[in-house]
Amino acid sequence: MVSRFAQWTLDVHDVQKMAGFWSQVLGYGIEPDDDGDGAHLRPRNGAGLSVWLQPTDAAKSGKNRDHPDLVADGDVNAEIERLLALGATRADVGQQGDEGFVVLRDPEGNEFCLLC
Repeated sequence: MVSRFAQWTLDVHDVQKMAGFWSQVLGYGIEPDDDGDGAHLRPRNGAGLSVWLQPTDAAKSGKNRDHPDLVADGDVNAEIERLLALGATRADVGQQGDEGFVVLRDPEGNEFCLLC
């Protein structure tokens, strides 16, 4: 027996804002939680990890110890520009400039990478 990934969970301050951002980034549909606090983001085709956004009042401090690595379906530079237009920002976490990824932050400052 082994364990497998089922979903990515992210604590956020503004569930609706972050659900809008991440659903557009990933092309996922949004399903509000029954209690109205959190939101599930699910792949429209049913394949892939779901995302659970849960509310928190805790402040983010420092660099994330874990983060998602994303891949673009097409042109990486065009995808970077799309993500920036959605509200992502570039992040400097000590890269040297020759990595095979670009580090970004979501609108609440959570880092994620786009692999090149």
